[in-house]
Amino acid sequence: MSRYEALAPAAPWRTLIAEPRDWQAADPALLGAMLTQLHWIRAFEETVLDLAAVGLVHGPAHSSIGQEGGAVGSVLALGAGDQVNGSHRGHHQFLAKALQHVAPAGLDPAAPLTPEVDTVLQRTLAEIMGLSQGYCKGRGGSMHLRWLEAGALGTNAIVGGGVPLAAGAAWAHRHAGTGRVAVTYFGDGAINIGSVLESMNLAAAWKLPLCFFVENNRYAVSTTVEEATAEPRLSARGLAFNIPAWHVDGMDPLAVHLAMSEAVAHMRAGNGPTLIEVDVYRYFHQNGPFPGSAFGYRPKDEETAWRARDPLDMLAARMIERGLIDAPRVDALRRQCKRVMEEIAQRLTEPLADGKRRIRPELWPSPDFRDVGLRSDMSEFDGMRVLEAADHTGQTVPRKLVDAVADVLGRRMETDPGVVVLGEDVHRLKGGTNGATRGLKDRFPDRVLGTPISENAFAGLGGGLAMDGRYKPVVEFMYPDFMWVAADQIFNQIGKARHMFGGDIDVPLVLRTKVAMGTGYGSQHSMDPAGIVATSPGWRIVAPSTAHDYIGLMNTALLSKDPVLVIEHVDLYASVDEIPAGDLDFHIPFGRAAVRRSGGKVTILTYLAMVARTLAAVGASGVDAEVIDLRTLDRASLDWDTIGASVKKTNNVLIVEQGARGTSYGAMLADEIQRRLFDWLDQPVKRVTGGEASPSISKVLERAAFAGEEEVMAGLRDVLADLGEADAGTGAQGASRG
Repeated sequence: MSRYEALAPAAPWRTLIAEPRDWQAADPALLGAMLTQLHWIRAFEETVLDLAAVGLVHGPAHSSIGQEGGAVGSVLALGAGDQVNGSHRGHHQFLAKALQHVAPAGLDPAAPLTPEVDTVLQRTLAEIMGLSQGYCKGRGGSMHLRWLEAGALGTNAIVGGGVPLAAGAAWAHRHAGTGRVAVTYFGDGAINIGSVLESMNLAAAWKLPLCFFVENNRYAVSTTVEEATAEPRLSARGLAFNIPAWHVDGMDPLAVHLAMSEAVAHMRAGNGPTLIEVDVYRYFHQNGPFPGSAFGYRPKDEETAWRARDPLDMLAARMIERGLIDAPRVDALRRQCKRVMEEIAQRLTEPLADGKRRIRPELWPSPDFRDVGLRSDMSEFDGMRVLEAADHTGQTVPRKLVDAVADVLGRRMETDPGVVVLGEDVHRLKGGTNGATRGLKDRFPDRVLGTPISENAFAGLGGGLAMDGRYKPVVEFMYPDFMWVAADQIFNQIGKARHMFGGDIDVPLVLRTKVAMGTGYGSQHSMDPAGIVATSPGWRIVAPSTAHDYIGLMNTALLSKDPVLVIEHVDLYASVDEIPAGDLDFHIPFGRAAVRRSGGKVTILTYLAMVARTLAAVGASGVDAEVIDLRTLDRASLDWDTIGASVKKTNNVLIVEQGARGTSYGAMLADEIQRRLFDWLDQPVKRVTGGEASPSISKVLERAAFAGEEEVMAGLRDVLADLGEADAGTGAQGASRG
């Protein structure tokens, strides 16, 4: 007969209930500050819904009415240096932190309005309305609210998307030894998202001071918690990761405050993350000014029952019981908050002849602001020392490219304590799977972080580190195909952050990855990511083909205030190049291509491992081709001076890349060339690419899937054929044509 032994979680899991004695012991100033914040937020949200109802809020208006108690109770347990981020329904969290920032001693219900409070309310409302005086200059709107000075790291429209970024903030606080903590707010809809659970595991493994704050309002749009999960007690999630968890009535701001105070003490003591689940209720639908019952998914009696437990009324009643305030003063507070919000809305709008109102035209952002701040202004590169291989006159030493990767990373970590390297196995196997981080863990044990297999979490953590401003993360993905696993963090978060939050925040992150075509790793480990990332806003891309170029371009990438994708290739790791002896501090600028071979018949544009293959094909064919190594691939960093001068000389273009046609980088590049240089072209831009399918495991099928020297020669014949000239050289057919 089998015997069973009961198992118990290692972390505590408790419901916290505020008792009458807690209310008696509570600081009157704290209760007054809570009440005042609650009323400001309620009046603010009601104004947002009023404006949305008459079409003066463009886009969604995710009201937090009914949920204010969780935000206010938790934020007032934080210190000035602590940081928060939140979800698409984040007005209340943002306002609670912003009001705490401008009134660190707390707000008095008898005198709730100060000039600083007025400014916070107006700038926040302006942002939600898409106006230039908003915190993100009108780009963020309702779902992207950020004010770093106040500790508000940014709310987020992707469900669960901000959680890994908060982990980055928490790592920064822990590494810096500040004692500060981070709080990431999200809802019941996000609790089962992979990035959230990955971040819980990572935060627990690394003991990060991060509170996972779950606002359980019972509905993800219209889907109930019970429909979405077999364990609707959402605070139970913490137990799987050894994270202590609290369950609290979120309609009771004091209970929330007590739980958060305990959680903060736990985190400040270096004990790692915490989880708090608060039961709250949004009085309105997912978006807009109507209740959920109007859409048929919530019963009216349920709404009535929750409204009877309104946190504003409950807190006021407790304060009245203690003689801290009376009903007329609560009513006066309510009226004043409503009146001020009406005045603020009046400032942002003007009347029309038909009695309606419109937004004041002068408050809109200028259309010229559309692309401003998409990338840095590159002032960070002023004064950097540039050294091309051809210009170096001193002693050189031979070095494999893979060793140059470790060399330059080690040098930058030596000179810049903010550089942090993280990724799977970067701390083991003598420098990861290819040796590119060899020796770094021994030299910098606290800044080389071997991560769990959780690309969403550690990429997002890197993004949070970058936005913190104190660190420059170098994130390694073993293979570029893993970008799809972390696509939200790579494309929605890191790439868009600077522009989305107003254009003036830096995101100095380097993402290293390698193309592995020809290694037999098949469809899910072989892609070239250049075409995908080049068509995604915000990223810079470098693709070095020599060890010298790698050092110079990596130094520039680590100087950049933008996220930079550094593409490597397994075929180049063992290649040997001459590098300056004793010099790992030079740069190669973004936007400077290298002419590897001069010629007058056709311009060939290529990069990475295809540079050497193209030079070999040109040599074998005898075609008078000019071969340009692009080196930097993003739209903003293409060297149009070099490309243009070559095209005006040759009047023909062949773009050569190795990877699949569907994700081709050359499609974007060909379009740009034909827009810019159409008058100098004797024929359409030609392209050499791989096939439509991703490479297969079979050696024969894999070789058929990507482009090599033979395909380049076929591409050259194609160019000459359209010029009415004889075929060049010999070689296999099969170039893809653009």
